Amino acid sequence: EVQFVESGGGLVQAGGSLRLSCVASGLVYDDCAIAWFRQAPGKEREAVSVINRGDGTTYYADSVKGRFTISTDNAKNTFYLQMNSLEPDDTAVYFCAHTPHPVDYYSGYVPQPFEFDSWGQGTQVTVSS
Repeated sequence: EVQFVESGGGLVQAGGSLRLSCVASGLVYDDCAIAWFRQAPGKEREAVSVINRGDGTTYYADSVKGRFTISTDNAKNTFYLQMNSLEPDDTAVYFCAHTPHPVDYYSGYVPQPFEFDSWGQGTQVTVSS
């Protein structure tokens, strides 16, 4: 099992930036995939971005393409989500999540929470207008 410690959330004005960090410990395979999900009040948890640790291939939700960037520091088992040009609709609790195998980003693929077996505690991001 993988454990996560997330940080970097906070309150920011629209147009601002935040960088979320997720430090993983435990059994983190070299070819795992790490995802960032978010959940706003009254809404379902949705995937924001995924990265395959082995080859660095990525997935982004359409709503964040061009604004968010996922990255890894494999030596530190740390995963990042750089969020730029933030909008009020980005307000949510953000979670990192792990699956022990790489993800196949086939056409039309949308990551689902059930695919990921370990989750962080979440960090709140609030974007004011």
